[in-house]
Amino acid sequence: MARAYASTILDAPVEAVWSVIRDFNGLSSWHPAIARSEIEDGLDADVVGCIRRFWLQDGAMVREKLLSFSDRDYSFSYNFETPAFPVENYRARVRLMPVTDTDRTFAEWEAAFDEAPEDKGKFVDIISNGVFQSGWNALKAAVAGRTAPSGARRWSGFPPNKVWCSTVIDGPADAVWNVIRDFAGMGGWHDEITMMHMIGGVRSDKVSGTRDFYFGEGHLNEKLLHLDDAERSFSYCITKSDLPWMHYVSGPGLWPVTDGNQSFAVWTGDWIASPQDDVTLIPNTEQNVYLKAFRTVKERYFSIR
Repeated sequence: MARAYASTILDAPVEAVWSVIRDFNGLSSWHPAIARSEIEDGLDADVVGCIRRFWLQDGAMVREKLLSFSDRDYSFSYNFETPAFPVENYRARVRLMPVTDTDRTFAEWEAAFDEAPEDKGKFVDIISNGVFQSGWNALKAAVAGRTAPSGARRWSGFPPNKVWCSTVIDGPADAVWNVIRDFAGMGGWHDEITMMHMIGGVRSDKVSGTRDFYFGEGHLNEKLLHLDDAERSFSYCITKSDLPWMHYVSGPGLWPVTDGNQSFAVWTGDWIASPQDDVTLIPNTEQNVYLKAFRTVKERYFSIR
């Protein structure tokens, strides 16, 4: 199965971008390839199952069916009912995520489909660049400088994790991943972490292996729960800590920013603690652990010198 993909960073908060692209009938207002559009049967554009019928600038007509839609996750998916290209089993998804440290937006557009053997790779390029990336290029101008709509609440009021934070790193995703995937290497990219090593001398890519280290004066052990080179992510849990939390699970993930050769980096964390302790734990973990680690990676490995 072939995959088309394009991603970008938009200079507006996620709520502002979503207010534009959540209109499944609104492509003609920002995508240069679309001349006009309508929703069949008079349905609203956020009714799952509705079909949009639109015309390209060359007069060709395309029909696409809305398969899923989420105001909470800023995403929707759709398929071809009347294809724009000679491909089969086409399913596409658009998703936004906030860049929390600068209040911008990471946007990705992807599709999986089957091509005929004689067309191998042809429509991957056409869809990735001619459809998806050209759309993002136009949307950049359409949303630049916009602010969030009045009353908008990110994640419908609550983030998907106790801490959900993100940034953009000026380096390709594979290069950034080569730095951060070393589960015993965080001491090299966080100033307050010292004496980090894998207990028993096991490899740092051994799932179930435990790293031992000091964070300032605190002594911690963390166990690797998963490591995924394809998705560029790992997670871990704390097995020893002096801090007042339980069931701590955390980890980073990376996405490629295809039009800038950058990386979109997310770090999340969940745990159980008292509300009084969380008043300190949540902002401290976000700013002084996750984002500080990403900032150090930027400065030490990917800053322009």
